[in-house]
Amino acid sequence: MEDLIIKGTHKDYFIPSVNFYLKTGICELAGESFLEDTVDFYKPLTTWLDEYITTIRKPIAFIVKLTYFNTSTSRCILDILNILKDYEDEGGEVVINWHYDENDIDMEEDIEDYMIDTGLEINLIPFNNSLEDF
Repeated sequence: MEDLIIKGTHKDYFIPSVNFYLKTGICELAGESFLEDTVDFYKPLTTWLDEYITTIRKPIAFIVKLTYFNTSTSRCILDILNILKDYEDEGGEVVINWHYDENDIDMEEDIEDYMIDTGLEINLIPFNNSLEDF
C-alpha cells in the first residue's frame, strides 16, 4: 500500500487535490470538485480507505478543504464518511476537520447534514473567505 496523491486541476473540470498519507493517516481533500465522472474519480479514494482500515488500523485524520463540490461529489463524500463511521464504530480513531468559508451558509448546512446522516462528529473550521488560512 502506498500514499494516494492526486494533483488537483482547473482545466475542463475542477478536480480536487488528494493527499492520503499511509504513515500519518492524514487524508486531505482540497480545492473544488466538479468532475465529469465523479464516481470513477472517488473510487480509488474509497478503495484506499477500505484497505487502510483493514490492514493498517491506525488513526485517521480526514481533512476537507473543499471550496465547492457538486451534487455527485456530495454522494461520494457521504460514501467516504460512511467508511470512516464504520471504522470508528469498530474502534478505530477518526478525526474529521472540515475547513469552510464562514460566509458560505450552504456549505455549513451541508456539513451539518453529513453529521446528522452519518453520526460522525465533524469539526467545523471556518475561514474568512481567504485561502491564506490554509
